[in-house]
Amino acid sequence: MSGRTTSASWVRGIVGRLKSAGLDVHALFDEAQLDLHGLDDPDARFATENISRLWELAVARSGDPQIGLAVAPVMQPAGFDVVAYAMMSCRNLLEGLQFLVRYQRIVSDDVTVSLQEEERGWWLKIELSGGKRPVPPQRIEFVLTTLLTFLRWTSGHPVHPLAVEFAHAAPAALHRYAALFECTVLFGCTTDRLLFSRSDLALAPQAANPVLAELHDRYAREQLARMGTVPTSVRARELIIKRLPKGDPARADIAGALCMSERTLQRRLQEEGTTFHQVVDDTRRELAQRYLRQPQLALAQAACLLGFTDQSTFSRACKRWFDLTPTQYRSRLHSASSSKA
Repeated sequence: MSGRTTSASWVRGIVGRLKSAGLDVHALFDEAQLDLHGLDDPDARFATENISRLWELAVARSGDPQIGLAVAPVMQPAGFDVVAYAMMSCRNLLEGLQFLVRYQRIVSDDVTVSLQEEERGWWLKIELSGGKRPVPPQRIEFVLTTLLTFLRWTSGHPVHPLAVEFAHAAPAALHRYAALFECTVLFGCTTDRLLFSRSDLALAPQAANPVLAELHDRYAREQLARMGTVPTSVRARELIIKRLPKGDPARADIAGALCMSERTLQRRLQEEGTTFHQVVDDTRRELAQRYLRQPQLALAQAACLLGFTDQSTFSRACKRWFDLTPTQYRSRLHSASSSKA
């Protein structure tokens, strides 16, 4: 396991979706090796690999490859955490999303949420690493649709994204995407993200309250402090991802960026049960799984983005990770996607 986790409040939302699909949640949780009773503990965390397994099982049991799209029409505030309440009390939706970016680790330390401004508005980008298990497309779709539904519910307005991009390949049926997002939806992109207009993000939540927003911000800071500092392996991974397209990340460079010596970096990683070489290798493998799901990305490009000097080196790494060449792994993903469509 990677050690990355997701909060009980978010997993409760997944449970609501699975129940609405008529699935036996108790059986699914047992098979995914998740503790359903743990949802009663607000401080409980669930391993990211097990959550991905839960979505895989949900697709298999329901026979619905788009099960991640549909979310409950009525939000359940009782299941919210401090991040959701803070977003509801911010002055506008943009400030709410900025709060989410700052405190995303409370929801999950396996996700990276970022905002990027462009001429038309703001891109909200979601990156899920998934740990040692590939992230099912349904899990990504659930994240994006839940965030969109939350923005619509908290503002009381029909917020419409200007565009939606998914990294996974296009499914056979597209009408459910069109009905939900009501905008251009593209597949096989480089990332997973939503584009919102400035006018939509200027909308005020119905429960906007600057005093409460300040209280929630303080409470969120305290909760992060209770969770402890970000593990060194996680911080190193973020830097490695940025440096990989330039080649093999040097341990000295990563240590310097973390303001520590190489020896200190090595010691801290050992305390977390890993090594610098292992963090680099795990990061490459997770990214390779993501890139090989993108049919428009040439294998030579994927190899370059992963910092390999040539495709043969990339191929040897894939054989070690997946017991398949990059072409074989991509073909298997395509076949699995086609059989579920």
